[in-house]
Amino acid sequence: MSQDYTTTITVAATPQRAFDAISDVAAWWGRITGTTAAVGDEFVYVVPGLHYSGFRVTALEPGSLVEWLVTGSYLDFVDDHQEWNGTTVRFEITPAGDGAAVVFTHEGLGQDVPCYETCANAWSMFVRGSLKALIETGRGTPYEFTGGEQLLPHEHEALHQGIAEAVGRL
Repeated sequence: MSQDYTTTITVAATPQRAFDAISDVAAWWGRITGTTAAVGDEFVYVVPGLHYSGFRVTALEPGSLVEWLVTGSYLDFVDDHQEWNGTTVRFEITPAGDGAAVVFTHEGLGQDVPCYETCANAWSMFVRGSLKALIETGRGTPYEFTGGEQLLPHEHEALHQGIAEAVGRL
């Protein structure tokens, strides 16, 4: 298997500010259902008709580390719709000069994985663009749901419950 997807951003902010922004997933990625505040918390991110993924927070070290396990996924644009299942998303934060460096890694998303190009481009846009802006300015550019792709709050919650129930059976 090839190397995991990794990108690094350097931000004009403290490591703790970077940690806090990463943990505010909705402010840089898009609407989520669930929570991200403690190890064991679970959340779901959905782009209807294209992608959903469920995550469990597996590590939180204030100012230095955020890690999530993908507990369930569906990618509409590749043959193996669940290729993210069991992969890990990690943010490692270290002091860098007057700011911080954030190393983002999606472990299991290698160049040999069919969604690599599309997923790497999306991660780059959100991490290098939206998350960096959120950390430095307090305002990210998360995905906005409009029109037919917008889920109603009860639909989003139903997806989260479905993933939580499926994980409980594992």
